[in-house]
Amino acid sequence: MKQFKGRVIAEGEVKAPALVSHGGLNTLASFQKALQFGDKKATCGDQNNPDLYGKQMVGTALCLPQTIGSTTGGLVLYCACAMKRQPACMLFSKPIDSLAAAGAVLADVWVDDVTMPVIDSLGDEFLDYVKDGMTITVDIDGTVTVEE
Repeated sequence: MKQFKGRVIAEGEVKAPALVSHGGLNTLASFQKALQFGDKKATCGDQNNPDLYGKQMVGTALCLPQTIGSTTGGLVLYCACAMKRQPACMLFSKPIDSLAAAGAVLADVWVDDVTMPVIDSLGDEFLDYVKDGMTITVDIDGTVTVEE
């Protein structure tokens, strides 16, 4: 077990299995099937991300360095939450970009009955340590606990 402390972007508490990407998350490419074609499990459609491609993102602790891609990133995250097709939480090793942060905060404020805690600045050691399937617990103060 190891703990990491990050900055809270959208607060909440959750426990979920880790899904890890060592590359940036292209939000539009990753969530396109979920938002446009009714994929309720949010199977990652980004062929340029071999860590996530073809894996289901709903209900996971999505661990990544950062988001990449277009200016639609925040809207995509907001829509995923509004459609209840979001990860259990998003955990960033680096500081979150302003577009992804806006989507997470707007979803937190505007979408009822949906929680998607978002923590950033967890550090490179976090992403080096966490592996797919490990149990992630997020506390409201930004503490992230990773267990085998």
